[in-house]
Amino acid sequence: MKASYHQYMLEFKRPSGTSRGIMTQKETWFIVLEENGKKGIGECGILRGLSADDRPDYEEKLQWTCDNIHLGKDQLWDALLEFPSIQFGIEMAFLSLQSENPYLLFPSDFTTTSQSIVINGLVWMGEEAFMKQQIEEKLADGFTCIKLKIGAIDFQKELDLLQFIRSHFSAEQIEIRVDANGAFALDEALDKLNQLNKFQLHSIEQPIKKGNIKAMSDLCLETPFPIALDEELIGVFSLAEKEKLIQEIKPQYIILKPSFVGGFKGTQEWITLAEKYNIGWWITSALESNIGLNAIAQWTFLQNSAMPQGLGTGALYTNNFDCPLEVTKGQLWYDKTKKWDANLFFPAQ
Repeated sequence: MKASYHQYMLEFKRPSGTSRGIMTQKETWFIVLEENGKKGIGECGILRGLSADDRPDYEEKLQWTCDNIHLGKDQLWDALLEFPSIQFGIEMAFLSLQSENPYLLFPSDFTTTSQSIVINGLVWMGEEAFMKQQIEEKLADGFTCIKLKIGAIDFQKELDLLQFIRSHFSAEQIEIRVDANGAFALDEALDKLNQLNKFQLHSIEQPIKKGNIKAMSDLCLETPFPIALDEELIGVFSLAEKEKLIQEIKPQYIILKPSFVGGFKGTQEWITLAEKYNIGWWITSALESNIGLNAIAQWTFLQNSAMPQGLGTGALYTNNFDCPLEVTKGQLWYDKTKKWDANLFFPAQ
């Protein structure tokens, strides 16, 4: 078996804002396996400034992985514990190699186009008018769950945007999730949660910065509506560490990004713990290309979650790969009549 790795820069159609700044590009890496005339591909979806494996030796570890591909998927996964995005890329690549179609990793009613995955519509941070425009577009597109990034503009303006939505749509009509990306100061977080509560929100992701375990635990105890951990899970590698975090914070939800938490195996560990402690969960992408998004979506469908998932980011880029994934009326569909265009790696399937 031969293995190689390749960098690819995804270009945003429009600069996209979070509380950590504006993004115009998204770096990603692919591992390509070749054996007996077949190829398999896996995406290592790193997000600089956020991923646990954003380290100076990242490319060196990709080279080591390719040099040691003979170890196989399971042994490599264990050896790459501190490189969750490469763990995910390796899982994908081996599944891709073993599949008749390198993009069809988990055949199901989703990939036969008979069933879909309900997803949330993502509204990016920006000027008030831009955010309002996005909200109106998502509602017109038929989404019943929208997720707003908050924490980057004036808080009162964000409250006004939520008021705008609620003046037109009840909580029964539109579910609203907000994501603060850790933007709230510790001493003001509870006050802000109380102000947000009047808009009947489903949940808030990561209200304060990760690593403030006691403060987050207190917030989860006192919050007027559910808190979901997101960044808090990044860099928590072992099963024992994961369980300790869950026991200490006792969140209402956790949000799972396979590229950040060790691929399918790492995600499954978190799901098992969440269900043990009666904690809700959903799965989201982490700005991967359509190659990574495709794998995550196929796997997510098999988890049989009725909650809206965060899998609608495939249309963000000007140079993404054409694929069968399609968002219609707030649902992600797999249109098997559409062909892949990933000729960078192997002929279209």
